[in-house]
Amino acid sequence: MAYLSSTMSIDRDTFENTSEDELADLSIPDQVLGFLAANEARAFKARKIASQIGVDEGAVSTALSRLKDRGLVEHKATYWAVTDDAERLEGYSGYERATALFNDQLGAEDKEAWREHAPEEPHPSAENEQ
Repeated sequence: MAYLSSTMSIDRDTFENTSEDELADLSIPDQVLGFLAANEARAFKARKIASQIGVDEGAVSTALSRLKDRGLVEHKATYWAVTDDAERLEGYSGYERATALFNDQLGAEDKEAWREHAPEEPHPSAENEQ
């Protein structure tokens, strides 16, 4: 559960066994997607999602639009549902979980530290591709 706060969705077991305080630490898109994933057999209006997760409807609408752009939710009329593309969901949350897990274990990457050690000239293979 060390990476719970940065995942875009949570599995059903986590949903059922995590306290409300812990779930409140999730970002709004995390909460929205988690709610929709936990209720995958249904579609909801943004207002209902907002009331269920205790977040402002405007923030939920913004999160839904961004999740739709990523192909993680579907929209029809005024209803929203989690995508049925399990591969897309797993791929997205897998990346997020891996990043969070590595950041937790190794610390977040420092871009400036990378730049200090970067070579001044491109790798020869990069020159061959141009």
